[in-house]
Amino acid sequence: MMLFTSGIFLCLTVAACESSPPTVRVERTVVLMGTTARFVTEGPDRETSVRQLERMVRVIEKTEASLSTWRNTSVLSALNQQPIGTSITLPDGVCALLDRVASWHRETKGAFDPAVGRLIDAWALHDGSSSPDPATLAEAKAQSGFHHVVLDAERCAASRRVDLRIDAGGFGKGAALERVRQSESSRPGAWFINFGGQVVVSSASAGSAWPVAIAHPIFRETPVIEIFLEEGSVATTGGSERDIVIDANTRIGHVIDPRTGSTVSYPSSVTVWHQDALVADILSTALYVMGPDDALPWAEARGIAAYFLKANVETGETAHEATLAFTTKFLR
Repeated sequence: MMLFTSGIFLCLTVAACESSPPTVRVERTVVLMGTTARFVTEGPDRETSVRQLERMVRVIEKTEASLSTWRNTSVLSALNQQPIGTSITLPDGVCALLDRVASWHRETKGAFDPAVGRLIDAWALHDGSSSPDPATLAEAKAQSGFHHVVLDAERCAASRRVDLRIDAGGFGKGAALERVRQSESSRPGAWFINFGGQVVVSSASAGSAWPVAIAHPIFRETPVIEIFLEEGSVATTGGSERDIVIDANTRIGHVIDPRTGSTVSYPSSVTVWHQDALVADILSTALYVMGPDDALPWAEARGIAAYFLKANVETGETAHEATLAFTTKFLR
């Protein structure tokens, strides 16, 4: 059986389980954080598998309740609505998460920056997309940027210097999946989650690694390469599937470069593996924003397992490059 997601195919084969003890597989598909999440658990009996699956769903639902910008009751919405310069106390989990977000914002020199809600509005990315006029774009950029967020880790408090809005789209799925991975890491049984294109699996394997195929950057139903995932998470960011073409000369990507305020659109994709699902989510976006020329040396210098696919828009032919960490883990 082959499960398709945006950027990733997940193939589950009978052969992968032939050498394992008999297990009962339970599958469930749930809409969470505005996208589809597919859960599969394997345990010694149906009751155990169902309990594990339900635990994982609850973890993601709890994360969504904290980070959703569509819910006025969420912690992130409360921060986004807090008066400028006034601190809000954060729950410990959200405090620790935003501290990590700030760290990766600094490490990527702003290529990863979730404080882009005003820019998302300016480009109408949730409403079909449109090109903002220069004044609107400049105003939105002035009201964006995670460097305008003030975090007090000791007090677990945060405030905003400008009327920015943090959007969890660049890290929310990864945060939720990492919480699942952490909460289930000591429990027996094999499982995986395919969450809107990001895959995370248990350290335990159902007899062998899970085959995961990375899709063509343009022809999203065409697999280009298959890797075998034993642990951790794989996240892919690409531009072609959700980009909006305004006219023959204008393409609006669904990913914003926070450094410029403009959207980016490359006929390419970036796949990142990391043990930590949050890091995989963050870096797949950041490396895509950096662009094909800058991202590879940046990832290589930091030992990041990253795989870059570039497509020729006229012929459809692809070329790939990978960091040493990715090659060592998956391509040898």
